[in-house]
Amino acid sequence: MGSVIIGSGRALPARIVTNDELSEIVDTTDEWIVPRTGIHTRHVAIEETCTDLGTQAALRALGLEEGGWQREAGAIDAASLDMIICPTLTADTHFPSEAARIRERIGATNAVCYDMSCACSGCVYGLSTADLIMAGAAFARKETARTGTPMRCNDVRRVLVVATERLSKLVDWEERATCILFGDGAGAVVLEWRDETEAGAAEAAGATGAAGADAPGILSSYMENTDDVDRTLWCDSAFASREVPFAADGTTAAAGTSATDTPRLAAADAESDPYMRMAGQAVFKFATSAMIRCTEEALTRAGLTTDDVTLFTPHQANERIIRYAAKKMGLPMERFQVIIDHVGNVSGASALIALNEALCEGKLQPGDIACMTAFGGGLTAGSCVIRI
Repeated sequence: MGSVIIGSGRALPARIVTNDELSEIVDTTDEWIVPRTGIHTRHVAIEETCTDLGTQAALRALGLEEGGWQREAGAIDAASLDMIICPTLTADTHFPSEAARIRERIGATNAVCYDMSCACSGCVYGLSTADLIMAGAAFARKETARTGTPMRCNDVRRVLVVATERLSKLVDWEERATCILFGDGAGAVVLEWRDETEAGAAEAAGATGAAGADAPGILSSYMENTDDVDRTLWCDSAFASREVPFAADGTTAAAGTSATDTPRLAAADAESDPYMRMAGQAVFKFATSAMIRCTEEALTRAGLTTDDVTLFTPHQANERIIRYAAKKMGLPMERFQVIIDHVGNVSGASALIALNEALCEGKLQPGDIACMTAFGGGLTAGSCVIRI
């Protein structure tokens, strides 16, 4: 039994920005960017919103729009979704959640929705959380059948995990160290919980690898957090420096004026910085160690080794990070799905986009094993091992 990926989709904005175009607005060149990052182009949302991108990726994952991948023939009914989890840093609104906005767009009338804020690890955190929730619901169903009592929680059998990002709204386009790295886009998967009896029925219906020891599903997951005491990856809230009409000394500002001594969310900062900031060398050190550590831990939990993995679909932060980790693990780059050259770093959506490209290109087939590893602000990191 387990959480099986039954659909996958991605969406990228129409506008492609080249390194040469970036050199017109910031002190850089294509020759400087490519060796350091592996990035040639990235997609930037001009007219598309976060909701637009997430909706398109979701529709493709459901098979309701061309360009996605589905395990079995036929579209997946959006009304059959019990939950939508949306990892994002750049939701179009504080509320309703981005997940709720996507729910409305795709017609997922029965889905419970919420967003997750875990930066570039959103893909792994989203998949892991969906898996845990569905496993809990499966246990509750068994208890209900055993005791005849009502379900103690929502009966969650299908979950859409859709990560959608517009990092172009967070980067400082005058800071070379960050603006060259990031792009916009969305990636999505539909997960379905299959018990032994359901897996057996799917196998009888002709689904490849539906039951037995080689049944598809999330085989293991691992998540971790490290305190970012040195502000390695950071982006202040846009509301951190907004004034309120009350002062710390107990006085109240007159109507139409501002208090002179305004409490702030971050008292140590003179003003809130609206842009993403990154300490490049510290991020590289954290990312390479986290990628190796999380991959090994998830594989150990699954009872597997790197030799068992068909394809690694990691977060795409920097090609040098992937190459370094691959070398340390003794793996050729051909075992990794690398998409950063044409999409850049799309935060929590990156690995889901990489997974979808691999599925659509036929690099992953039913029965194959994929390993998704991610790391990002928080500091967050994690890995999932998935049998397709």
